[in-house]
Amino acid sequence: MATLTLDRLFAFRSDLASRAAALAFTSNVALMAMKLAVGISTGSIAVLSDAIDSAEDAVASTFVFLSIRLGSQPADEEHPYGHGKAESLAAAGQGVLIAGGAAYIIVRAVQRLIEGEASIDTAPGLIAMGLTAVVNVGVALYVGSAARRTGSVALTADTRHLWTNVAQALAVVAALALVATTGNEIFDPVLALALAVYLLWTASQVFMSALAEIMDERLPAHEVQLIENCLREQRGGVRGYHMLRTRRAGRQRYVDLHLLVDPQQTVQAAHALCDQLEDALCACLPGAVVTIHLEPDDGSFRGPMHEEHVQMGGGDVVS
Repeated sequence: MATLTLDRLFAFRSDLASRAAALAFTSNVALMAMKLAVGISTGSIAVLSDAIDSAEDAVASTFVFLSIRLGSQPADEEHPYGHGKAESLAAAGQGVLIAGGAAYIIVRAVQRLIEGEASIDTAPGLIAMGLTAVVNVGVALYVGSAARRTGSVALTADTRHLWTNVAQALAVVAALALVATTGNEIFDPVLALALAVYLLWTASQVFMSALAEIMDERLPAHEVQLIENCLREQRGGVRGYHMLRTRRAGRQRYVDLHLLVDPQQTVQAAHALCDQLEDALCACLPGAVVTIHLEPDDGSFRGPMHEEHVQMGGGDVVS
């Protein structure tokens, strides 16, 4: 029954994540086509740069979609721990793409500053970028909700990327509005440079977050605290634990620990205790993969809960 429930949970997460990734890809392609046409026709370097960034977004969304499909595949003989890190790699790739878009914007903006002012038709650009901001807000809210519900690292990175697109669109709108009201085209490349700096910062945040998971960084402190609280609530035979280790691969969390139990317990009783503890941990962190190594409480280790166990009259502890 537990296996069936987990399978359904993963299937739901995979479907929701895939739909969110597909929506992000579709919106990026449509917006790219619109902004490319407007950027070329109006001569705005800011709009054209945003169109190029949307092309990169479309590529990134493709990576996200494929990584989610791959990451949701069950473990196999060649990948006994599953394929979850495909999402982390996709998120790192998104960070690189965002940085690449920023570099391109910097080059084009500097060229415009050096070469001098150019005539810009602001009205089409304002309409296109206003529509871009509205569409990206809607898509970012949907993808962000899917990221929270599925725990997808790739979707989380995509959500941050989408919000940078909203900031880009608003920055371009501000630049074009200034050009329209002042008649000075220098605002177009100057705002583009400011936008590029913001993109570089976002790229570093996305990349470092993905790198942390690739390097098996432990789960966030609040999740580790949930695990420790859950362990402390298990009084039936649990005398302590140590070697608590956690990590995450895509949407999958992994928890393993050494559990100290009464050395007089039978193997059957100790196994039942492990099953009970695994169920409790999975209730705290749905879908977690828990591995428990049993150890007799023979006095060779004094870890968390040891003193509490003695004070609560949990039985003699072998010295």
